[in-house]
Amino acid sequence: MTEPRIAVILPCYNEEAAIAQTVVAFRAALPDARVYVYDNNSSDRTAEVAAFAGAIVRTERVQGKGAVVRRMFADVDADVYVMADGDATYDAASAPALVARLLDEQLDMVVGSRVHEATEAYRRGHQFGNKALTGMLARLFGRSFSDILSGYRVFSRRFVKSFPALSAGFEIETEISVHALELKMPVAEIETPYFARPEGSESKLNTYGDGLRIATTIATLYRIERPMLFFGLIAAGIALIALVLSVPLVATYLATGLVPRFPTAILATGLMILAFLNLFAGLILDTVVRGRREVRRLAYLAYPAPSRGYDQ
Repeated sequence: MTEPRIAVILPCYNEEAAIAQTVVAFRAALPDARVYVYDNNSSDRTAEVAAFAGAIVRTERVQGKGAVVRRMFADVDADVYVMADGDATYDAASAPALVARLLDEQLDMVVGSRVHEATEAYRRGHQFGNKALTGMLARLFGRSFSDILSGYRVFSRRFVKSFPALSAGFEIETEISVHALELKMPVAEIETPYFARPEGSESKLNTYGDGLRIATTIATLYRIERPMLFFGLIAAGIALIALVLSVPLVATYLATGLVPRFPTAILATGLMILAFLNLFAGLILDTVVRGRREVRRLAYLAYPAPSRGYDQ
């Protein structure tokens, strides 16, 4: 008969100018929730300001948002987790609707899809990268989200406690989305306003650096989550080159009974062997990925579905 315990978790790095506003807004939106601020080696007064605003402040020394999320998921004990950034860009007033959607439909994740009007709130480079990654995930898993890089999410306990959190930096949002899609969890999206940072607050994102990281993430996802596709495409490309090289050799052999260009023949043979090695690597790794997915699914099923307590 008890209401679910809600925790608001905010990873922060040098957010002195915005963290108080963020904490106050979430405390007003979710008065029964506990608000945690995890300071990631800030050089300003982020921790002090957050504590004064009423947050429970903790520290993560390993630099990077991925490291902070890993620590928050491990340490905080709750039934529902509301994760946002400490820069006052996400709409705290939308949190009750996100939580209600998760509990009413027994979902494992609800994503706050960002709707913005100010150009400075969401730069064009990040919009392009978001669309590219979203399209790639849709091709990989048959479904995706409209805003794959949103940091505003609500999780169930079984999501948080079954998520390995291996990423180091801002690619953690992509890893979170892949975890949900890979295990075919029930998820949803709700559009939420997205604001520009308050005056005095500076973004930690870099358009080109993050773009390169997104491209690397795409390649890594293909290799890890779909090894048969990844190595199969490589094998097909190498095999095609080998066949192109071997066609004139075969034609000459059929016409004369001779193989005059031994280096080309050796190269074509080596390439075909390499193609088969890639093919078998994909087959073996595909079996490994399937076993890993089964283990993660069992860890996920070890926790009950989210509910309001009195619904059970």
